[in-house]
Amino acid sequence: MRPDEFYDHAIAAADDTRRLPLARMTGWEISPFEQDGLRVTPLRPPVLPEPPRHGEDPADCAACGHRDQGIWFNDRWRLTRIGGTGVPLVLMLQPLDHHDLEDLPDDLAAELGVLTVHLARHVQALPGVSRAHVYRLGDGGAHLHVWFFARPEGQAQLYGSWLVVWDDLLPEYPGDVADADAAIVADALVASFGGHR
Repeated sequence: MRPDEFYDHAIAAADDTRRLPLARMTGWEISPFEQDGLRVTPLRPPVLPEPPRHGEDPADCAACGHRDQGIWFNDRWRLTRIGGTGVPLVLMLQPLDHHDLEDLPDDLAAELGVLTVHLARHVQALPGVSRAHVYRLGDGGAHLHVWFFARPEGQAQLYGSWLVVWDDLLPEYPGDVADADAAIVADALVASFGGHR
């Protein structure tokens, strides 16, 4: 569908204030919200052309400017710990060179797959962590960034796609504990994949 057709299709299911019904996900047991009083924001018409993402021009890309910052590196990738989160650990993997997912060369794409598996294993091996959720969104920045969220063990309410919302709702996880866990993951990655701290 064209953008206007998609919008018209969606609005056909909305009320007279352009509010869609609550998502089925809000009724799930793991939802962080109660349905009473929860409302959907009105759906806005499409804006074309879309505004540029941060870093569309590599000369203005913050990720390219911070390529020497992180907790683990090799000659093509860097890993950083994201602070101020509510879950035990959030890591971000980025290529050192300016690529997005759709223009990632095949050799880097293959390496991304192997790195993702290694990182998920190492995050899930941390005490108190059950799963490593992996996300690539890409709407905010043009430089590829893949997120690894550690789901705390025993917190079944934080299962699945709601984890990133819960992360934003939870109080900030102790930074010193997250730093220590990030160091364990980085050291394990050096041992299993190579690279350096």
